[in-house]
This record gives sequence, structure tokens and C-alpha cells, in this order.
Amino acid sequence: MRLTTPPRPLDVESLFPELAAHRRTATRLHPRAGAARVRDSHIGGPMLWPADEPWPVCEAPHGRGAPAAVPRPLLAVAQLYGRDVPDLPAGPDGGDLLQVFWCPFDAHGPTGAGMYVHLHWRRAAEVRQVLAEPPAPGPVGFDGYVPSPCVLHPEEVTEYPYIELLTGALGARVEEWEDAQEEAAYEADGSEADGDGDPVPSYQCDLSIAPGWKAGGHAAWNLTGPGAMDCRTCGSAMDLLLTIATNEWHSDGTSWIPLEERPDDRNRTPTGVVVGNHGKLNIFTCPQGPAHPHEFSVQ
Repeated sequence: MRLTTPPRPLDVESLFPELAAHRRTATRLHPRAGAARVRDSHIGGPMLWPADEPWPVCEAPHGRGAPAAVPRPLLAVAQLYGRDVPDLPAGPDGGDLLQVFWCPFDAHGPTGAGMYVHLHWRRAAEVRQVLAEPPAPGPVGFDGYVPSPCVLHPEEVTEYPYIELLTGALGARVEEWEDAQEEAAYEADGSEADGDGDPVPSYQCDLSIAPGWKAGGHAAWNLTGPGAMDCRTCGSAMDLLLTIATNEWHSDGTSWIPLEERPDDRNRTPTGVVVGNHGKLNIFTCPQGPAHPHEFSVQ
């Protein structure tokens, strides 16, 4: 099945030519319910995991007053093959397969209430004998951590930076234009529509960053505002590797609904994953050292 993002309501580079210097591509993953195979890219499906390699576990205490940490198998979240996802960079040692796991409890980090995400890169061709059955995860602290099996329909799109990251004269012009768009929406009887009944385009919602699960592109900072993501090893500015999202689109960004699914809204939450307060998890990687630790931000 092919899923196609509609053309953007406006050509944002014709409005702001300077944005061309900030243009990036991202791969929308378009997860949709389906049974994936072990050598497919997917969400919540079987992992290409060697039979002789220990399954990743979480060793943090889970629950109040837990006397000691009991290793708990991590949940398989996603696996992405580089051949399927154009904006997925190569991993350490030429890794072409990214596998994502997490713990199904919020019991980690300095607050004791954070996520624990584990990323594993490997070269797929080196896996000969595949683990037949992953270990049972046991109890789950939050159902939103359990992904529904989904196959992927990757599509490359063009993105531009989060609005608060646009500085100087360009940032001022985009902000002024955005304010004018909001005023136009309000004047259209408060319906956020123009005279033809179409939504009034917004840089933030329609022209900059694609919603949903994606690889690469620009990060959205809706919750905290922009934050510096620098590599702890070398100090380099990190790139967005992957976004894991609760929703494939939002009510204020329906222009991103694929053409093939309009006007149906059933596939807004295909994976069943819930991140934070119905937000997203941004995962960052160091462009100078793929083996350097990843960074994470919940938005």
C-alpha cells in the first residue's frame, strides 16, 4: 500500500526563500496495522535477534519499596532497516538495522518516573539463526508502552525547522506571518477556515515538521521549547534520528493525513503507543560518532 502526504498548502520557500538553507528530508514511517515478518521493518513485530545473544533487559527496581532490581525483559518497539528508510543513517560499524526497545514501566532516571529506551544497531546479514520466541515481558506498568503490530509504508517528505529555532530577521518575518494567519483564522468566524472552507495554513502545523513516527528531519519542541542536544562524548550538535509519536496527526494539522485515507480519521493512532501526555519521543544521534550515546527528549 502506498501512502502519500498531500502537497503542502503553500510553498513556504516562495514566502521565505532563506528557509531553503534549512531544508531537510524526513521519512514518514506511516505505520498501519499488519503482520510483519522478522526481516521486515515494522512496529511491534518480531525482531531479527540472534538465538545465541542475550535479550536486552532492564535492571531498575519496578514498584514502590522494591528491595532489589529484578532483570525484566524489554519490550520490542520497532526495527528499521536502512534499505527501507532513506533518512536512517548508518549505525556503528556499518550497522544497517536499528532495533528499538523500552521498559514498560515509568521508573527510571533521576526522578524515578522516566522512560528507559534501549537502541541496538546491527548488520542484518550477520544474523544466521534467529531467536524463535522472545522472552515473555511479564507485567506491564502502562498499556501505552505496548505497541500494536504495524507494517510500515515509508515516504520521504521535506521539513523546515521548528518555529522557535528561526532567529534574526527570518524568525521575525515568520513569526509575523504566523500571527497574521492566526488572525485570519479568527476572523473567519473563529472556525480557523478561509472563505472556501479550507484550514488557514500555519507554519507550525502545516509547513514545517511532519507529525507521527518518522526518521530524520527536524525535531518539534512543543512541550519544553527548543533545547540544546549536544553529544556527551565529543560535544557535537546531534541530529534527530527517530521520532516515536502517539498520534500520526493532530486536529490542528490534518493537512498531513495521507491522500489515500482522506477523510477517514481511523488511522490517527495505529500503533497504540502513548508517549508522555499524548506527545512524542525524539531520539538524537551524533553525526560524528554513531557509537556515541544517543540522547532522548519527550515532547
